[in-house]
Amino acid sequence: MMNIEKGTKEIKLIQERMQHYFQTHWKLFLAEGVLLIILGVIAIMAPHFFTVAIVVSIGWILLFGGLFILSRALFFSQMPGFGLWLFMGATQVIIGYLFLTQPLDGILTLTLLMTLFFTLEGLSKISFAFMMRPMAHWGYVLFSGITALLLAVVVWMGWPGTAEWLLGLLFGINLFFGGWSLVNISLRYKDSQ
Repeated sequence: MMNIEKGTKEIKLIQERMQHYFQTHWKLFLAEGVLLIILGVIAIMAPHFFTVAIVVSIGWILLFGGLFILSRALFFSQMPGFGLWLFMGATQVIIGYLFLTQPLDGILTLTLLMTLFFTLEGLSKISFAFMMRPMAHWGYVLFSGITALLLAVVVWMGWPGTAEWLLGLLFGINLFFGGWSLVNISLRYKDSQ
């Protein structure tokens, strides 16, 4: 029973701190929300482009990150864990190279990973929404979490046939609703300064 009371007090403290941040920095949250909405609309209008762009961007990040890890591992070859660093760097270089040279396979892989991402993000947002529950407009975050879970189901059901454009479209929808929830919450706290 004491742990429940302690947990309740901690949640209330977290809620008060979140409310303080929304009240103090509502303009920043509003700007972030508007930016996410704009990016979401662009991704919805050009889903194939965003799908390919996501795969290529991740490919370059993995390639350069892997090369950096390999260089560091070779430079510090006496460091404990040398073999693991070498393996990790080589794996990143190989996956990055494959994403860049075979983007369709990368799209299929990322579509499955995106399903996992939307599932985890949805569950996190739903949990976060219930932590915010007494705050005004907590339902927007809940709605965003439910939307992310529904997107995960859509991705899973349509894979692999729709993977070429679905990843960019769903990414855009997710950005849009995440931005929409931030805009609504920040506007609620605009007048409470």
